[in-house]
Amino acid sequence: MQTSALAALDRSHLIHPVASFREHEELGPIILKSGQGAYLTDHQDKQLLDAFSGLWCVNTGYGQESVIRAATEQMQRLPYATGYFHFASEPAILLAKKLVDISPASLKHVYFTLGGSDAVDAAIRYITHYHNSIGKPAKKHFISLQRGYHGSSSVGAGLTALPNFHYHFNLPLPTQHYLPSPYPYRSELQGDEAIIAASVQSLRDKVDELGADNVAAFFCEPIQGSGGVVVPPKGWLKAMQLACNQLDILFVVDEVITGFGRTGPMFACLDEDVQPDLMTMAKGLTAGYAPMGAVMMSDRVYNGIADGAPMSTVVGHGQTYSAHPVSAAVALEVLRLYEEGGLLENGRRLEPVFAGGLRALLDHPLVGDARSRGLLGALELVADKQTKARFAPELKLHDRIFQVAYRHGLVFRAFGDNILGFAPALCYTQEDFALMFARLRAILDEVLAQPEVRAALR
Repeated sequence: MQTSALAALDRSHLIHPVASFREHEELGPIILKSGQGAYLTDHQDKQLLDAFSGLWCVNTGYGQESVIRAATEQMQRLPYATGYFHFASEPAILLAKKLVDISPASLKHVYFTLGGSDAVDAAIRYITHYHNSIGKPAKKHFISLQRGYHGSSSVGAGLTALPNFHYHFNLPLPTQHYLPSPYPYRSELQGDEAIIAASVQSLRDKVDELGADNVAAFFCEPIQGSGGVVVPPKGWLKAMQLACNQLDILFVVDEVITGFGRTGPMFACLDEDVQPDLMTMAKGLTAGYAPMGAVMMSDRVYNGIADGAPMSTVVGHGQTYSAHPVSAAVALEVLRLYEEGGLLENGRRLEPVFAGGLRALLDHPLVGDARSRGLLGALELVADKQTKARFAPELKLHDRIFQVAYRHGLVFRAFGDNILGFAPALCYTQEDFALMFARLRAILDEVLAQPEVRAALR
């Protein structure tokens, strides 16, 4: 079908996530046609270098034939199997065991979801069930971080601390609370230890305010993704875990973005020997080739739920496509590619190239900060490097950057507060990075040359 006809149908019928309905009707879609390796091709046959792995998820790159074969063979053998009524399928069982093997030692049990948002939602439901089961029904308050992102389910979006996910949704709930983000570039504190100590104290103060007997859990990302790729100091995550343990509140790590090699190791938790009570994951689990997420839980949480009611009483949480055999088969092959296929090692080997390319752009007049861990990074654009003043929203700098970037054939995330997010696939080569940074500098130069942008610089 012709692009114009598809665009008209899209405008009329397809609702796009996290978009203004009316604005999308005006702008129309960018229709993607194919992908191979780190590259996409749109419906106009324009080739694009994807520096964002789809939506932080295509960690393997596009067109991995072994993943396609795994999905095809599983579809031919058994395209669907319910997990209800004690049914199971071989791929789901093997995947659960594999995840336990590669995750922090505290995590022994897996519930499969369709993605990250419902993994967070499942975690909230299980946490509520757990505290009721162990006789602590007052524990109903949840704490997360400013700038945090924990999906867009009806309740999980309240743990997300981004205004667009609350507007007209009656969120956050009265039981949802936020701590300051551990944001080194914007912090008034000097040094990593001071930032870590301040976060721990903020958690203690909030728990004291609410009452320890009323707080159920603390949710956090090892690196804040959709909040602007905020990279906390090394040691921050472990310090928050230990504080939660001391305060007797559950510690939940959201690795939906950071998992599966994105920050270097299989999970960011493993860098600091962090032992969560629960952990959510998705995205890189299947590298976006099929929908799947998961929430993992410790023996402590699992046994608390299991022993909280008579044996005949079911735990009333489930989804039709939980533990879907095709998604599980895809995930098993994707995990093999990370390990045996060398993708994790390639990502670790090229991390200095990525980090160095970002930091080399600190000399650009628009760039105030460059930050990264593994192959997850950001540039923060500022109107004044000395004061770190942001550009006025009316300038719509992020829209200008996106439009110029597309013309230059580079895809990345331009956040509304003028942070540029990058998550290149683990299959990137030296040549891919050279092209990415050449195009990125050209994009920044072209945007800087616009009179309105140059006039906004201080």
